[in-house]
Amino acid sequence: MKKKLLICLTAAFLAVSFAACGKTDGETAGKNTGSEADVAEDEVKYEPVTELPQLKGVQKGDTIATIHTNMGDIKVWFFPKYAPKAVENFTTHAKEGYYDNVIFHRVIDNFMIQGGDPEGTGMGGESIWGAEFENEVSYNLRNFRGALCMANAGPDTNGSQFYIVQNKDIGDDYKQQFASLDKSEDIGNGLKAGDIFTDEVIAEYTNNGGYPTLDMGYTVFGQVYEGMDVVDAIAAVETDDNDKPLNDVVITSIDVGTY
Repeated sequence: MKKKLLICLTAAFLAVSFAACGKTDGETAGKNTGSEADVAEDEVKYEPVTELPQLKGVQKGDTIATIHTNMGDIKVWFFPKYAPKAVENFTTHAKEGYYDNVIFHRVIDNFMIQGGDPEGTGMGGESIWGAEFENEVSYNLRNFRGALCMANAGPDTNGSQFYIVQNKDIGDDYKQQFASLDKSEDIGNGLKAGDIFTDEVIAEYTNNGGYPTLDMGYTVFGQVYEGMDVVDAIAAVETDDNDKPLNDVVITSIDVGTY
């Protein structure tokens, strides 16, 4: 059963940072299927939204990547200002062919598609440093539809796995709660609800989808700017009881360049 969004808009919300509320069983973007990413209070950045680079679109000079799959191409751009390690990790792996012929091992329609594990099990993969690295989270980057994010098995356990948010519609319940949100509500640490849920954030989630309950639990480091039709097609494939596609969806290669 989904918990109410407004329950999260308290000091307790800041402590768990949306990561542990609002998801149905199994709907996490963890490295291991069904894992839960709780965020310790001292790990959360209590900073208001100051910019939303995902909504500005890809800009000339941005680092980009084309994810070639056997179902079509997905093009993304990156946010090294906020997630330098995640961007370096992904782009280096891509350039070195680490993701070549790796499958999307976990696909859930109206949620996300997940890949990046050379073993194809959801249990493998490592970072370019050979060790897990920390989350890089900010309220300026959100789990909007098309967000490219690091999958993890809990705080600061990032390796090679990633997911792309595919959900098209947050649902009437969340829309109603966003519409009735008291933005002046004090949620602690000197923040008001409106500092986190600005008009732009609410409009993007309401109009275009995404998964707000994942915010601040997972590193957002890129955004799809072309190929969401391919993401949707991948999300719609038939899967087994573990959300693994019955027919492999394969990343054939990834090209990294400049827009």
